[in-house]
Amino acid sequence: MRSAYKFWHEFLRRFPKTSRYTLGAKIDGLFVETLEHIVIASFLEKGEKLPFVKRAIVKLDVLKFFLETAWEINSLQQKHYILLSEPLHEVGKMLGGWRNQIIKQTSPPKVAEKK
Repeated sequence: MRSAYKFWHEFLRRFPKTSRYTLGAKIDGLFVETLEHIVIASFLEKGEKLPFVKRAIVKLDVLKFFLETAWEINSLQQKHYILLSEPLHEVGKMLGGWRNQIIKQTSPPKVAEKK
């Protein structure tokens, strides 16, 4: 995620002025918020992680939506969009796995039904 943000930070300088302080700023903020939720979750106890992981997943999905929008309106070149979207897709898979692991670890054990 951090490497994707480094790419983004370089691209933001070349973002068209008409979108830099609106869409560009929104994307930048979503990157930072997603990273923040991931870092916070990594330091919390097992039972406290899930809300932050869920927020990170939501922020990441919104981030990907706005990156796609930037590409569609030609504020972001296709090659830059690809460089950003591939690692973000992997981060999404990792966050989903982390979420599922937390749910599995914190769920009460199932009681077997008697027949």
